[in-house]
Amino acid sequence: MSEPMRTPAPDAALFPVAVRDMGAGDIDRVSEIRVRGWQSAYRGLLPDSHLDGLSVTEDAGQRRALFARSGPAVVNLVAEQGGAVVGWAAHGPCRDGEVRTADAELYAIYVHPEHLGRGVGRALLQESVRRAGALGHPRMYLWVLKGNVAARRFYERAGFGADGAEEAFEVDGVAAPEVRYRADLPAGPGRG
Repeated sequence: MSEPMRTPAPDAALFPVAVRDMGAGDIDRVSEIRVRGWQSAYRGLLPDSHLDGLSVTEDAGQRRALFARSGPAVVNLVAEQGGAVVGWAAHGPCRDGEVRTADAELYAIYVHPEHLGRGVGRALLQESVRRAGALGHPRMYLWVLKGNVAARRFYERAGFGADGAEEAFEVDGVAAPEVRYRADLPAGPGRG
């Protein structure tokens, strides 16, 4: 039996990635990207029953509420390639419990599984880092599942490193600890 044919990734010169601010009209697509991203990235790390039970419709409802109340401190970005929204990232003030710090935190970054390896995640992360630095945040933190080797490698290639902090995380009775990563940000206005 032969290997199934895979659709080659588009030439980045023909289909460049464009990152822009997310609008309310992007929420349904962002929820699809987030749910499919969870189902792809966390398979084998989180229970299949949990992943299979994720609903794009429910996620979109939650995302609408979050988007409406997030305010200007939370930056939601989408990445487009070939005219379609294919990725999403959100960042804002770093959360240390209930306290917000001067640092930034990458809350989420997801790329539709069909668009992995095409520079979408890299473009979203670079724009999040650029914007957070421009706002004067000295560092950016993020949390990633300890067992998510691909994501950890992605962040490490982008200049982030594990700082030794770990947090317990559990889904449906299955432990999935998270590790914290950080990177110093380029100096923005008023810093440096």
